[in-house]
Amino acid sequence: MKRDSHHFSVSKGRDVDLRTFPTNVAHVYRSKKQYRKLLEEHVTQLSAQQQLLYASNSFAILLIFQAMDAAGKDGAIKHVMSGVNPQGCQVFSYKHPTATELQHDFLWRTTVDLPERGRIGIFNRSYYEEVLIARVHPEILRSEGLPVAVRDKTIWHDRYRSIRNLERHLFVNGTRIIKFFLHISPEEQTKRLLKRIDDPEKNWKFSLADIEERKFWKAYMKAYEECISRTSTSDCPWHVVPADDKKNARLIVSRIVLDTLKGLKLRYPQTSAKRRQELQAIRNRLLE
Repeated sequence: MKRDSHHFSVSKGRDVDLRTFPTNVAHVYRSKKQYRKLLEEHVTQLSAQQQLLYASNSFAILLIFQAMDAAGKDGAIKHVMSGVNPQGCQVFSYKHPTATELQHDFLWRTTVDLPERGRIGIFNRSYYEEVLIARVHPEILRSEGLPVAVRDKTIWHDRYRSIRNLERHLFVNGTRIIKFFLHISPEEQTKRLLKRIDDPEKNWKFSLADIEERKFWKAYMKAYEECISRTSTSDCPWHVVPADDKKNARLIVSRIVLDTLKGLKLRYPQTSAKRRQELQAIRNRLLE
């Protein structure tokens, strides 16, 4: 891959204009065969790194995927994480909050799903929905039972600050957060939604709500721009991944995850002299 992980990351303090970010870039792969080969290599390396993560038991990894409908979140998660041991990885998808979740602060429902040390957690949508869809649709915010004084013009800045504080807290306690915004063009989204209608095997994926939400495209882009600008930090940067080509996006995502894991310089725990003696004694007993 010619581009490294930093090519797609958003630096702290940058004011993001998504119109300047491409939804398609030169392919990382030259053919479908090479794509499969590269993805297989990435998946194999990810599996090895995940074993190290589990054995070292010092860090946790949290992957966050945000995007417009049909941008390829499910596919990226499925293909990139296909070789990871299911015991060391969990995926959580967040829909509309339940009645119980609405009785808590906006970070509560995702906080209880955070990964343990040694494990990888994946949020398919996340607490970021509370500064995205809730901002585009104010009626959602009104349904959350917040005091009127809280629902003033500073609420979004307050929520950005809460998110930054949470992510900083997680970082200093060993959780590395990798945030992806899969950046798809409205034209490509149209093609994918049409496929969901035309292909009987994909009909189940189609929802009329997807069409309704397209009416708010500009509002969503503005919400994403503000969100990414205010919550991309040096510890937990956002990665804006061109998503018009699904295969390209998967290779970019897998490379970023790999680079993060390798950057931790994980090692298997060293065996002490005393422990080696114990193991040798057990070995001798097994051979008796």
